[in-house]
Amino acid sequence: MAAVVGTPESELRRTALYAVQVLAVAVCYYGAGRLGLMRQLTVEGAVFTPIWPPTGVAVACLLIFGLRVWPGISLGVLLVLLTITTLRPLGLVTVVGNTLAPVCACLMLRKVGFRTDLARLRDGLALVFLGALTAMLISSGIGVGLLVYGDRLDADSFWPVFLAWWVGDAMGVLIVTPVLLLLHRAQRALHLARWKEAVGLALICLAVVPLATRSPVSVLFLVYPLLIWAALRFELAGSMLCALFTSVMATLAATDHVGPFARLTRVEVMVKLQAFNGTMALTALLLSAVIMEQRNTRRSVESACQELVEVLEHLTAGDNRPAPYDPLSYGRDD
Repeated sequence: MAAVVGTPESELRRTALYAVQVLAVAVCYYGAGRLGLMRQLTVEGAVFTPIWPPTGVAVACLLIFGLRVWPGISLGVLLVLLTITTLRPLGLVTVVGNTLAPVCACLMLRKVGFRTDLARLRDGLALVFLGALTAMLISSGIGVGLLVYGDRLDADSFWPVFLAWWVGDAMGVLIVTPVLLLLHRAQRALHLARWKEAVGLALICLAVVPLATRSPVSVLFLVYPLLIWAALRFELAGSMLCALFTSVMATLAATDHVGPFARLTRVEVMVKLQAFNGTMALTALLLSAVIMEQRNTRRSVESACQELVEVLEHLTAGDNRPAPYDPLSYGRDD
């Protein structure tokens, strides 16, 4: 049997499409990196970003386009490094670490049957514990290890800086990846009544979240009712967008040392900010996953009940039909 070989035109189109995807991933990674570098904190003399969006972009791109676009992540990491420092041989190890972490996250998520619609609780748990908390140990460990190896960081400061780096990378996955996956799968349009409610929720968030993150009185807890409202009414899309906006506002307040982050040391600011962002992202992601799973289960039960009713109606209609006439039984005395 002869092998089927693609035409040169089809091969050229596939190559061009692959090149475009790789370049798009690199540009998105670089753009997210520039956004992340706009706000920074300092711990033990090392500068880090409270939320590193490129990790979320990288994991989402690998889940959407496949592992073959990993060169785009490496290219994006290289471009970000060139904007903040001169490229050295050790910098290439950083490129490897920041590429390897999202690749391992994608591989682990695929291993456990992760679904990008995040409609099951197990998908949310997998993204949290495998994609964010476990895989990002690679990039943070390699990055901080290189700082210590290059005498740019004391060995005694390894663990505080490692924790700050790790949490920043993990927050990028927890907040950015779900939003990008939802945007990729977005198809349904809201009804007019839902649009009104969505606009109302957005306006309330625009008013309450800046107040909660910049008020000298500690009222950060005010954002949780909004997260619950968004999760109950708009599922993952509403809760994660609300969490993303709240996380950005909290990061701005923390780097400006205002509101609940005023009069705190740098380490205290880092701990308070990352604890707030982490609990908020976990609440939004897992609560939405539970709600979506319950609703999908209810729809499945309702569909099964409807099918059962139709089957029973069909059987009942068949039993009520008159029996066929048997001439041999006419006049027979039973």
